[in-house]
Amino acid sequence: MEQFRKMGEGLGSLKALMVFRDNIEINPRQCGLLFDMCNSAYETIAEELTQSLKFEERHMKWKVMEQPFREICRILKEVEGYIRLCLEAKSDEGLMLWSKALHLHHNRDCVEFHIHNLISAMPAAIEAIEIAGEFAGSDQEDTHRKRKLVTSKYQREWTDPKIFQLKFAKQYLVSNDLSSRLESAWNEDRWILLNKLKGKNSSFLSTTKQDRQLADLIVKRLEGNWKLFPSSILVGSRDYQVKRRLGGGSQFKEIQWLGGESFAVRHFFIDNVDPLVPEISRLSSLSHPNILQLLCGFADADKKECFLVTELMSCRDIGSYIKEICGSRNKRLPFSLPVAIDVMLQIARGMEYLHSERIHHGNLEPSNILVKPRTSSPAAGEGYLLVKLTGFGLSSVRNNTRKKSSSSPKSDTLSPFIWSAPEVLDEQEQNDQKQEQQVSLTISREKADVYSFAMVCFEILTGKVPFEDGHLQGERMSRNIRAGERPLFPSQTPKFVANFTKRCWHHDPNCRPDFSSICRILRYTKKFLLLTNTTINNNNPQQQLDAAAALSTPILDYVETDSKLARRFQSNVDALVPVSEVPFQMFAYKVAEMEKTRPSKLKETTSESSGSDRASMSGDEATFVEVESFPSPIPSPDRINSSSCSSSRRILSSSPEAAGYKRSPVSSKRASSDPWKTSPKHTGTPKGRGVRPPPLGHSGSGRNLRMNSESQLLNMMSPRVTRKTTTGHASDSELT
Repeated sequence: MEQFRKMGEGLGSLKALMVFRDNIEINPRQCGLLFDMCNSAYETIAEELTQSLKFEERHMKWKVMEQPFREICRILKEVEGYIRLCLEAKSDEGLMLWSKALHLHHNRDCVEFHIHNLISAMPAAIEAIEIAGEFAGSDQEDTHRKRKLVTSKYQREWTDPKIFQLKFAKQYLVSNDLSSRLESAWNEDRWILLNKLKGKNSSFLSTTKQDRQLADLIVKRLEGNWKLFPSSILVGSRDYQVKRRLGGGSQFKEIQWLGGESFAVRHFFIDNVDPLVPEISRLSSLSHPNILQLLCGFADADKKECFLVTELMSCRDIGSYIKEICGSRNKRLPFSLPVAIDVMLQIARGMEYLHSERIHHGNLEPSNILVKPRTSSPAAGEGYLLVKLTGFGLSSVRNNTRKKSSSSPKSDTLSPFIWSAPEVLDEQEQNDQKQEQQVSLTISREKADVYSFAMVCFEILTGKVPFEDGHLQGERMSRNIRAGERPLFPSQTPKFVANFTKRCWHHDPNCRPDFSSICRILRYTKKFLLLTNTTINNNNPQQQLDAAAALSTPILDYVETDSKLARRFQSNVDALVPVSEVPFQMFAYKVAEMEKTRPSKLKETTSESSGSDRASMSGDEATFVEVESFPSPIPSPDRINSSSCSSSRRILSSSPEAAGYKRSPVSSKRASSDPWKTSPKHTGTPKGRGVRPPPLGHSGSGRNLRMNSESQLLNMMSPRVTRKTTTGHASDSELT
């Protein structure tokens, strides 16, 4: 109840700001859309509460809703900050106004960050209310009716995008009206700003030469006629000042400009900048909340120098950040698991956007991942960070000086190798031997980024640089990585998270998921954590370890599930997934989850009525038939090496014996064959599947997630599987 009350307070703060909506000069349409989305979210949650729960049960039955509601409260606070920033631009004068316009006119934070986060959190809030409603029934019959109502919602017949849109769009904030505004608000705000800048009596314009130059700069960007401006506009400004160098290189500096606002500038010298203009123009057109935004560019042909101005991330790269918080605060883990998954998701979303623009990073490592706290008060933000990627593009002028870490010299020696995929290391070795450029596969470049992403995830989850305890360095390390050596996760790392990361660093590039799949998997993982994770103190290392160890295993193997559902999500796999499609994707995951538990319910009912062992075995068979009838995986047999991917499946599968239950004869038989290979002779179930972890709270008697008391629900969140510890390093194929 307390979190729902705070949600109402957050919405009230937004309403107070929107009283002055007519005063919003920059991004007024996007601010209005944000407010309407937040208001709809609150009304939807309030309606669900009144239909499913009673007020007198608030102290006993509502605990499962605490974390989802807390997440939405945090999102509302961030939305308030965005609207306040756009509103306060009206009260700024002179150069400060231009600074806000330069920062905000091209960014897509409204939809791609704030609305994305809100839409992604809504399924967790709705499902938490449904869970609470089930065990809040006044009697067994009432509980049964509520359970039946929830079960009827998550049916496969609703997993058609058009049917989902008709039936559930309003509940998940993607009604036709809101969805159309998601697409149009950004363009409308650019058109409004362009007309203001061109207007003769605009409050933006004054008689100063610098104002006219800045107006021309932004107009060119809005019209798509991007160009490099004379560097005198920048360095000739009275308020231009270089503050300090950034990182270990010589190209990047922090500057003050436009009334004392801080920016970052990449300053480099080049004989002829003209060949770079098309690539710089392309980079300036990119806009995503998880990549560093290029704001404008300047050049001086006589001095042969170029200045590229970007937004400034006031904190540091994620490697330095992890090292600082683990050292100064005596923490064994840098982040709580929800924060770690959120950071991983932001990195994946930035990479998904770059790949949709046909840009591969090629240098994804901690020094190129910038972070800063999402709020000015870390306690209020619960440790959550804003993540932005940099270091991509302009390879011809890329600074060769790598950032050095004085406290970890060994990691510097390994850095050229530990972030690079095995196929990239193979190509580099061939190039060194033959001294000529080798032909490279386009697909492997994108999947090489996935490998690098996995190595970054290892550091985020463990606080350790990959292989930092290893005894090999240099070329010997390169050979071992190409042979399949990978770092080992600590025993307290949740197994389903470790298995997902191992899949991303698989030796075969075709067996690694793409970033669209990774984003879907991490979104659903966030939802799982919101429904199962308890509140912990982020500054208490032992509490973090205990929480990680106590975390239950999800019912589904998310990597396997995504490969089977991916065809339903989008026909054009190369395009960026619209934010409006996220609720449908998460709904499809939920249906798959319910289908995994439904046969167990049938088994329980049958066993109670007949009491026969045969009926129980029929329930086991139904489990596999029901789940296996999903569409076949996207990767076709001719693109995936069966043997190499099957070794990955052994990694991803949890041992049933370790979980304390026996395999049925059917499951043992299926586990022996390759789950990624589809039999050409059968059109029904795939030929085989790996053994999955037992369902959450699923015992031998077939009890499922929805229980009749909150104490039973919390019981399901107790420790389940203890991972055996291993010393030393092992190859990916050796990990089980």
